[in-house]
Amino acid sequence: MRVLLVGGGGREHALATALVRSPQLTAFAATHAKPAWPDGTEVLGVSSVEDTVAAARSWRADLVVVGPEDPLAAGLADALLDIPCFGPSAAAAQLESSKAFAKEIMVAAGVKTAEALVVDGDCAEARARCDRGNVVVKVDGLAAGKGVFVCPTAGEAHESLDEVLGARFGDAASRIVLEDLLEGPEVSVFALSDGHRVLPLLSAQDHKRLLDGDRGENTGGMGAIAPCPLVDPVRTAELVEQIHAPVVREMAKRGAPFRGVLYGGLMLTADGPSVLEFNVRFGDPECQALMALWDDDLVAYLHGAATGHLPAAAPRFREGAACCVVLASAGYPRTSTKGTVIPEPPPSPDVLAFHAATARNDAGQLVTTGGRVLGITGVGPSLRVARDRAYDAVEGWRFEGCQLRRDIGVRHV
Repeated sequence: MRVLLVGGGGREHALATALVRSPQLTAFAATHAKPAWPDGTEVLGVSSVEDTVAAARSWRADLVVVGPEDPLAAGLADALLDIPCFGPSAAAAQLESSKAFAKEIMVAAGVKTAEALVVDGDCAEARARCDRGNVVVKVDGLAAGKGVFVCPTAGEAHESLDEVLGARFGDAASRIVLEDLLEGPEVSVFALSDGHRVLPLLSAQDHKRLLDGDRGENTGGMGAIAPCPLVDPVRTAELVEQIHAPVVREMAKRGAPFRGVLYGGLMLTADGPSVLEFNVRFGDPECQALMALWDDDLVAYLHGAATGHLPAAAPRFREGAACCVVLASAGYPRTSTKGTVIPEPPPSPDVLAFHAATARNDAGQLVTTGGRVLGITGVGPSLRVARDRAYDAVEGWRFEGCQLRRDIGVRHV
């Protein structure tokens, strides 16, 4: 099978490492250049929806796997027509591209989520909600994981609303969601869907804040573990039936069947699990931890989801745990530093270095090209071992100005 992977971040590198292990694979290509793609990867050098569709056709792709959310929201799956695409249509991708739409679907499906107020810009109602504090201010559209502000106090709420109303988020903030602040640990629960059935994957736990102790700004993710010890495989399967399955049924009922991976960001409150958000692609960096443990034919599952025929049983994963530590460039998440030379240590057993924003300079040196640069992922029989392996390996990859958290997964060891 000829597989084309769309995207060039750390998530896509993780997907590539699992895809190329498939016995069904006959050729593998990627849309974006990366210095660490698996051997034999063809780089097609395209980015727009139109160019990607043309490249998929000329390359004779049997399956297109979409990593990032933006091409899905822009309708790449719709435009591919007769080429199977792992990733939902633009209509189904609204579960991520519009938080207000996702709220509507959850209410219709009977899925528990926080009470929310949806407004179109600044208004007295929004300000009154901010006055009460204990609110989460969210831009409605896609914001690379940075459009969420947790505000315990009224002052923080008004400050965040002012920022959202500014120019930083552009059209993504044309609508704003003000959501009741919930309390409890967060967990990421993933399920594959073929439009009708759902199959649970491992749980994971992302670490969104920039600094140790969940302090600092929200980021796209500074690290992740899988599985999350708070949710064992039995509980994960139950959550998928309670949350993901009703949403998939509701989307099918509306004529927008969901095919792809549905990622539920949940909070485990004292009153039970509540959905914070849905994503319509593998998380980043959760995907790095998940793919480090993947022990099945990834092509079979992604092609099955794309064509409406998932395999009968949930996929296999390695025993043990994985811990991904993100190395980010100076200035992230507000800015990024490009061109900083990255050392390249020799490979470490049970450690995978997933490249997110790297390139080669004219001298052949590995350099930074963006905010989140690398996802150093350790695997082991326990989370403690996986974590130790990841942090031991991190030291060899550290570059000037490198930012990282030292507490990824620490609360569970």
